[in-house]
Amino acid sequence: MTSTDSQSTPATDALAGLRVLDLSRVLAGPWCTQNLADLGADVIKIEKPGEGDDTRHWGPPYFPDADGQPTDQGCYFASCNRNKRSVTVNIASEDGQRIIRDLARQSDILVENFKVGNLARYGLDYASLAGLNPRLIYCSITGFGQTGPFAHRAGYDLLIQAMSGMMSITGRGDDEPGGGPVRVGVAITDLMSGMYATIAILAALEMRQRTGHGQYIDTSLLDVGMAMLANQASGFLNTGDVPPRLGNVHMSLSPYQDFPTADGRVLMGIANDGQFTRFCKAVGVDWMNDERFRTNAVRVENRPILVGLMSELLRTRTTMEWVELFQDKAVPCGPINDIGAAFENPQVQARGLRIHQKRYPDGAVPAGEIINDVVGVASPLRLSDAPARLRHAPPALGQHTDEVLCERLGLAPADLQALRARGVI
Repeated sequence: MTSTDSQSTPATDALAGLRVLDLSRVLAGPWCTQNLADLGADVIKIEKPGEGDDTRHWGPPYFPDADGQPTDQGCYFASCNRNKRSVTVNIASEDGQRIIRDLARQSDILVENFKVGNLARYGLDYASLAGLNPRLIYCSITGFGQTGPFAHRAGYDLLIQAMSGMMSITGRGDDEPGGGPVRVGVAITDLMSGMYATIAILAALEMRQRTGHGQYIDTSLLDVGMAMLANQASGFLNTGDVPPRLGNVHMSLSPYQDFPTADGRVLMGIANDGQFTRFCKAVGVDWMNDERFRTNAVRVENRPILVGLMSELLRTRTTMEWVELFQDKAVPCGPINDIGAAFENPQVQARGLRIHQKRYPDGAVPAGEIINDVVGVASPLRLSDAPARLRHAPPALGQHTDEVLCERLGLAPADLQALRARGVI
């Protein structure tokens, strides 16, 4: 991700000129709008005055202060809100609703993740806003979608992982130590819902080029969770066989799992016969000519025998000795890193995946603000002619309220003062 001191969006940015009104919070919606922001869209994040996005307070871990002591500001928020401008508006007030409508008139995209029907109470639903701006692309992200018997229920990633069956295929089997259903270590259905929403929005933008009209996008965490079952769902739907939990073992490939080494564990991701042959030659065994292991199909059938042999062999060297042996032989092999080790990986460093931003680049940190330096992960969206850029650090609550309302709506300082006195902003 390219770093720059400029806070403006040049015309070379992929989504330059697009205006996004972000009424979402927590993860799925903010992940989507961060993608759009990274590609150059001007994203205005609307937050509740005095409180803000829920994740601003989620912790630990919390941002440390100058003395290294935890503050009350959670690091979670910073993961999905860079390149946005924060504006505080109380949408429960009539004046706040008027501000949102005025901003929506000027916007290309609106993203929200309120419960079904909640924004209609304020006249901020798609039907109301599309009447003011027919070109508006309006994306709703909910747990269960806009239709069906569960539509009005709140949906959370953990619940969706459980209900979709994802947890039933994650973790070790019940007959193994530590066996049982396990959630993925990040909110994977939230993240993927944000990605699917991004794709849908870009498709709607392309369609708007042809029709001149926006449209409504209904994104559901449950829909996404079910879609993410991928080959596991395909296998069940076509055979009726419910897949079991296999830990790090791949149901259809072998050897494709972790193995013990002299000092830990190593991952072997052998996915075809050529890789298995190269593995055997590298370690000096003739297993590729053994009828039990000649093809992937028979290796899967005889997995317990092969795993026993490989476990005995791989225990004879350390993890990194195996990694170094296979790295130039086209045999997929790697360590199981913790996150600290992952950021020390030379490939991660070479790709510039650790990024540094300042909320107040000019150094003028307002009184009462503690956090200026924010460290994050670079966008993986790498376009040759329009790379993602760092324009805004994840903002402080309401950091850009006056700036945006003056710029977009032409409000004067006296207007802002009056709105602030009434608790509207």
